[in-house]
Amino acid sequence: MQKKIPMRQCTGCRVMKPKRELVRVVRSPEGTVSLDFRGKKPGRGAYVCRDAECLKKAARTRALERALEVEIPEEVFHQLQEQMETGDE
Repeated sequence: MQKKIPMRQCTGCRVMKPKRELVRVVRSPEGTVSLDFRGKKPGRGAYVCRDAECLKKAARTRALERALEVEIPEEVFHQLQEQMETGDE
């Protein structure tokens, strides 16, 4: 019997993909926004493809801000984009 694969929707391109193929963007209880490559950080999360273009699209349409229920400054988006390109936590 095959295990159920959890699916999540990318906030940038709006495509449903397996959870492991996406990166979680987290708003911590303190209000900071960061990337969570392992999916274990506490807080409210939204998912984005591992492509920087999806992150740009989510920023442009303000989809991440709506999903995380917080206003995200432009410099935080730049930090998230750099972090995604390098792949560090």
